[in-house]
Amino acid sequence: MTTAGAPPVRWIALLASADLARAFTIAVFGAVFSAFAIERIAGRVTYASIVVALCVLGLGMLIARRREISLVRLAPTTVLLFIAWALASVFWSQDTSGSFWGWVSLFGLAFLAVTIGHVRDTLQTVRALGDVLRVLLSISLGMEILSGILLDIPIRFLGIQGNIAQFGPVQGIFGTRNLLGFVAVIALITFLIEYRTQTVRLGVSVYSVVLAGGLAALSDSPTVLVLAVAVGLSVGALALVRHARPADRSALQWTFGGIVVAGLAIGYAARHPIIALLGAGSDFATRVTLWNTMVDYLRSKPVQGWGWFGPWNGAEFPFSAINYTLRTSHASGLNAYFDVLLQLGWIGLLLFAGLAGVALVRSWLDASQRRSVIYAWTPLVLIALLVDSMFESFTLTGFGWLLLVLCAVRAGQSRSWRERIDAGGPLLPRIQEAPGGSR
Repeated sequence: MTTAGAPPVRWIALLASADLARAFTIAVFGAVFSAFAIERIAGRVTYASIVVALCVLGLGMLIARRREISLVRLAPTTVLLFIAWALASVFWSQDTSGSFWGWVSLFGLAFLAVTIGHVRDTLQTVRALGDVLRVLLSISLGMEILSGILLDIPIRFLGIQGNIAQFGPVQGIFGTRNLLGFVAVIALITFLIEYRTQTVRLGVSVYSVVLAGGLAALSDSPTVLVLAVAVGLSVGALALVRHARPADRSALQWTFGGIVVAGLAIGYAARHPIIALLGAGSDFATRVTLWNTMVDYLRSKPVQGWGWFGPWNGAEFPFSAINYTLRTSHASGLNAYFDVLLQLGWIGLLLFAGLAGVALVRSWLDASQRRSVIYAWTPLVLIALLVDSMFESFTLTGFGWLLLVLCAVRAGQSRSWRERIDAGGPLLPRIQEAPGGSR
């Protein structure tokens, strides 16, 4: 029995329960990965309302677990600095209102990622994401079959062109072939980790991998092959490091670091033959023209940028001017690094690089030393995000930004100066799973 005015104990127990944490994680992944379909079916206001409701619920869950969470380890410093600089850019943006709401979206998704990072562990997160992506990719395949084979007409409001009978390109419920291909690669990483950890039945694992691999191929996205090669090489390198003797790991890590630097230099020098091999010459030429134009407009505000918007506001300068100059209607800079540079300047780019780089190094070292293969999920997803950022701006918005912050939170929980503070006597105990079991 509670005293007058005190919150009911049953509501606190519910907010702190493992069942609600699992449902919350699935709901967040489901909503954010389905953002395009939700907006096309029910409107942007509906999607925004869903995200706001999830943020309110997440806040309640963190408050209910306040005695289990170390406040000093709530979010990585790199994430906080990047979000703070994006907020500061509102004050020099030419569209203060538009920039502010762009920042609200950035902050809201980051908050959801932080909440998931503190109410679910890595294995539980992977299981929830795997369940969501299985359903969404199955729906995408079903809609493509309905459009391209059964009805033989495009489903225009979802952007489905019905090309599956011609073996692609297909878009699924994600709007573009590049976004579908990116989701399929993230799904492949997740499904293979599920298989290695034996958290789902063998038949489910086989179906999931075939589904993701098939849609990745049918998307006919030129970035999928690059992502697959990058992730595949990373898997091989991580496997070698994990099986090496502890005394040899440091030298092996530095060797791989040198190989990556050399590979990037060779790739840049041989970019034209590589582009021709991939058959993406015209696509890449379009991107280079766009990036050069973005750099021209950056010269006016090189340090602070033009203000944060996330997705481009086509009616706002300099996005309107860039599209007018190129006679196009780009909704992003088709490169996360150039996009950050244009919107937040060199300071923003350094903060973004610090966020991604620190998270990658921490998660890679963690995965190379821990016994369980589950810890490989974080660095592999980060590598996919960072490689894809060279061709698209998905990492700055939607599920890309959600995954980036989630991976940064995961990496910071095991390798951070905050851990040393906690080890010396934390003000609050570290988070633990709420009573009711882990699922």
